[in-house]
Amino acid sequence: METKQKTTEREQWGSKTGFLLAAAGSAVGLGNLWKFPYMAGKNGGGVFVFVYIAILVTIGFTLMAGELTLGRYTQLNALGAYRKISKKLTWVGAMGVLTAFLILSYYSVIGGWVINYIIKSVTGAISISDTETLGNMFGTMISNPIQPILYHAVFMIITLVIVFGGIGDGIEKASKIMMPALFIMIIALAIRSVTLPGASAGLEFFLKPDFSKLSIGLVLDALGQVFFSLSLGMGIIITYGSYLPKNENIPQSAVFIPVVDTAVALLAGFAILPAVFALGFEPSAGPGLMFVTLPAVFAKMPFGSLFALLFFVLVLLAALTSSISLLEVCVSYVVDEWKWSRKKTTMVLALAIFLIGVPTSLSFGPWADIKIFGKNFFDLYDFITSNVFLPLGGLMSCITIGWVWGTDNAIKEATSNGKVKFALAKVWCFLIKWVAPVAIGIVFYRSIF
Repeated sequence: METKQKTTEREQWGSKTGFLLAAAGSAVGLGNLWKFPYMAGKNGGGVFVFVYIAILVTIGFTLMAGELTLGRYTQLNALGAYRKISKKLTWVGAMGVLTAFLILSYYSVIGGWVINYIIKSVTGAISISDTETLGNMFGTMISNPIQPILYHAVFMIITLVIVFGGIGDGIEKASKIMMPALFIMIIALAIRSVTLPGASAGLEFFLKPDFSKLSIGLVLDALGQVFFSLSLGMGIIITYGSYLPKNENIPQSAVFIPVVDTAVALLAGFAILPAVFALGFEPSAGPGLMFVTLPAVFAKMPFGSLFALLFFVLVLLAALTSSISLLEVCVSYVVDEWKWSRKKTTMVLALAIFLIGVPTSLSFGPWADIKIFGKNFFDLYDFITSNVFLPLGGLMSCITIGWVWGTDNAIKEATSNGKVKFALAKVWCFLIKWVAPVAIGIVFYRSIF
């Protein structure tokens, strides 16, 4: 099997910029624009940001460098990469592919909601400042048995079209357009937000750490947010790394991707929290912040309809940069292992993911009473991936790279046999062998128990 894989010419990124934008795009998603602001709001603002950045510099960089290195060394999909290190670890790669498959099945449903809200922004249907009315509108939309499924299909079709084009003509080209557009829009929103009368209270809340609010729960929330935000433990970074040429500077890339991801998360905080404070809303509104609280905030702003449209288009772009990477993990596996063509693989997998996602959409409507282990389909998929597969995948990534493959071999690959400088090599070895596994293990234990 391995001999056959080596004789197949593997696609590569057309440029360093294209790879970095695509990899950063895989990390930038709903977690940055949706979850980060409400997690910061829930956990005291500035102190959460401080802890988040501290963990990102250590754990985030460590795993990013490790998975990029493993991917480039093996030049294989997630399953093939682990199998090349040890056949006993094949299951870890298989779990990564399954994780990406399941996440995209419900991520696409949320992407469909965003498309629906783009249309609502254009028509002015959400130009309402009453959160109760907006909450009822959102509930009516997601409980509809047909409409969300149609938007789910539209989101999957857009994702399919991009991945259909392959690495250079599909993912790379799309990322070069979507990522700069995303930054322009989020900067515009942040400027509008921080210049609102009364925004200074939100800025102080977001930027000034109140260490009296520091707790074990806050640290664990920040660790989980860093881990899940960077697309680690699900095969994405390994897969993207497998398309890298041997002269790519991995240590540099492992810094750039988390920095861009965090910049978007922080800009999202600037775009949302000052406006929420300025207009008298609750910063810890939770998951409803995007679809209920923010439309009410925009409705009270001058030119609010325009900024609402801008925001939801921004969220759609962020969701797509992540969805294409999730689909690519699955496509790469089938193309490598089953020898299908990319076009056939992409179409079949996109259809399968769409069908698996239908129950998650219906779980808010006609199938709301169907429970498995006390959870509806949406919550079940989310729990299995976020609480079990992702932390377990990250933990096994550390063990595989740090202990089975070995840090000496990893450093040789990361530095292209000494040709690339890696100033923090010794620190990285210590982090991936000891610090990261323990930290992720704590998150895994907390997630389950």
